Amino acid sequence: MKTIAHWMLAALMLVCGSLTIQAQVMKASDLEKYAKERYGDKWLDAAKNIAEGLTFDKNQSLTYQEVIETPNKTKEQLYLALNYWTTATFKDKQAISLNDKESGCIIISSTIDGIATHTGTLNRYIVSITPVIRIDIKEGRVRVTYTVQNYDILKAEAAGWLGGILDNSDSSLDNLNILGDGKRMKDDKTDRRLYDEQWEIAQHYPFVDKDNKKRTCSKALVMTHAYSNAILDKINEAIKNGLVGNEDDDW
Repeated sequence: MKTIAHWMLAALMLVCGSLTIQAQVMKASDLEKYAKERYGDKWLDAAKNIAEGLTFDKNQSLTYQEVIETPNKTKEQLYLALNYWTTATFKDKQAISLNDKESGCIIISSTIDGIATHTGTLNRYIVSITPVIRIDIKEGRVRVTYTVQNYDILKAEAAGWLGGILDNSDSSLDNLNILGDGKRMKDDKTDRRLYDEQWEIAQHYPFVDKDNKKRTCSKALVMTHAYSNAILDKINEAIKNGLVGNEDDDW
């Protein structure tokens, strides 16, 4: 009976994972591959190198901005292409907080889960981000602004390698194992050791050298940076070639 329950839970997690993938530009595993290809797999070094070229805005948010020149396309054409890309990419309608054709502005806020995980001595951390992506459209040009201020942290206390050894008599650890080393549904407070935190990016490594979350934040920064590049690549592609490459007027 216990085996059947485990299979049912695994199937449910698989379905939930598929739904998450549909709401993103790419899933976390593909993003990690994308990041490693560009920056290598030494996260501490990669984060340090990337940070040298980054600045924070007045709100201490990490902000990327790019203006894409498209002199042969009208505001109408650009809006149609980007509206098509946005609605096809972000299936969750709540992710699109503004879509105004007249003003030429689309704003997206969508979470990408589990961009980094780290099992420390006592605790386990799972990092997600919710960037705000703003697309401004004018005649012959598009401006993309990608902003993220915090890492959203799922923390499992006593789920680290030492925590498991010291506290293996606690039956609630079984729940951590079943749910995948501390992963849980959002807002689930059934285990006292699981709770959410927000870490301000500007207050952690590599922007602050002495940081006891250095390893977690190194990979988180590299993945956050990689996701900004992936977003810009996808938007550039949508503007130049459409979503599937056959949306021209010759039909």
